[in-house]
Amino acid sequence: MNAQKGEHLLIIGGDAAGMSAASQARRQRPDLKITAFEQGPYTSYGACGMPYYVQGLVEKAEDLVIRPAEVFRKKYDIDARVLHRVEEIDLQKRAVLVRDLKENKTFWEQFDQLLIATGASPIRPKLPGIDARGMHSLSLIPDGVAIRRAIEEESSKQAVIVGGGYIGLEMAEALTARGLEVSLVELLPQVMSTLDEDMAGLVAKILEQMGVTLYLGEGVESFQTSNGHVSGVKTSQHLIPADLVILGMGVRPNVGLAREAGIPLGKTGAILVDEGMRTQVPGVWAVGDCVESFHLVSGKKAFIALGTVANKQGRVAGINLGGGNAHFPGVVGTAITRVGEMEMARTGLSVREAEDLGLDYVTAFIRARTRAKYYPGGGSMAVRVVAEKETGRFLGGQIVGTAGAGKRIDVLATALHAGMKVPQMLYLDLAYAPPFSPVWDPVLIALRQIAGKL
Repeated sequence: MNAQKGEHLLIIGGDAAGMSAASQARRQRPDLKITAFEQGPYTSYGACGMPYYVQGLVEKAEDLVIRPAEVFRKKYDIDARVLHRVEEIDLQKRAVLVRDLKENKTFWEQFDQLLIATGASPIRPKLPGIDARGMHSLSLIPDGVAIRRAIEEESSKQAVIVGGGYIGLEMAEALTARGLEVSLVELLPQVMSTLDEDMAGLVAKILEQMGVTLYLGEGVESFQTSNGHVSGVKTSQHLIPADLVILGMGVRPNVGLAREAGIPLGKTGAILVDEGMRTQVPGVWAVGDCVESFHLVSGKKAFIALGTVANKQGRVAGINLGGGNAHFPGVVGTAITRVGEMEMARTGLSVREAEDLGLDYVTAFIRARTRAKYYPGGGSMAVRVVAEKETGRFLGGQIVGTAGAGKRIDVLATALHAGMKVPQMLYLDLAYAPPFSPVWDPVLIALRQIAGKL
């Protein structure tokens, strides 16, 4: 059911997915009435840039805003309203209950088509001391502003990061660069659970070289406080002093509004959608971090909260809302980050994930140089690849290395989207020149290794 002339498209959520859909729908249908409600103070901002704002590499928080609400209103005729929180969806009335947070007043807004782009929220476990001052998550721009203020105005000195994923690692670098004493606590026995153990070990070494103290395999039991402010983190084995705590324990999809309205959820707990980003309720769509995706390699539903995915899903929904016929095929779980001079990236399935799926797999691990051996400025990198033993189907890869290593993951991600087998990949015509790569790119060396095991 696509939007028709004169209809009202109402969007809940004004960040990447929602405003991408709004912009695309506007291009398709100039006559469509579009309203977007965003509960925060900003629309369309780069949340992934917040660790770099905290570090000081990005000067102002407003620099992270891609398009302010007034630009959407004046340039694109999209009625984007910040500080407006949707509190209820009534599918019978075809209306939402909205609270104007400035005026603290509520009103009902009718819709013909509804797009849910409510995103995801950081996990905050119900532990003693969790609501103390000095406890921070990093999801919204005000979160980053509060953390930077704690460093610059409150003179925080001892930081503990809870969680060794992407946010945890990026914040470890940011806080270390700001001169704080940084500890990182992770329940699992390794950082970066999306990497295999040996690859994650390379990352852990870099963190320790930067001065980060790692507490791996330790669960947080409580947060100690003094006069209402956090003073320490108690794990299953240690008491770590802290005047600043960053919670980086992952996110959960914001599905409360959808669930209460009776919009079906999927097996992952996120909103169930088809390839066109339609929910199972006619005229209701959903995109971004609140929906589940199809994993092209595992063949199963997955919850992967990434801005790249959100933008693409928003584009697909916008085209369809405007009368087009677009499809979002799925994801392969590609991600990249950096700690210090070390880049780390992954795509597809890890060894552990292949085992969990019961696949008969082979794997290869190699070390190589990022540039020709004789060319100055090169560094080391490690590559791990995984393939299905019987069919030769490529399943996934991971890369950890110095500058120039990480973006090679895009070659492997492309192969996964194309459904390639390892023998097809062996002779990929990859670019070569000494400043960029050895004659045999490390990706191809790893594929040669695994081909010998098939």
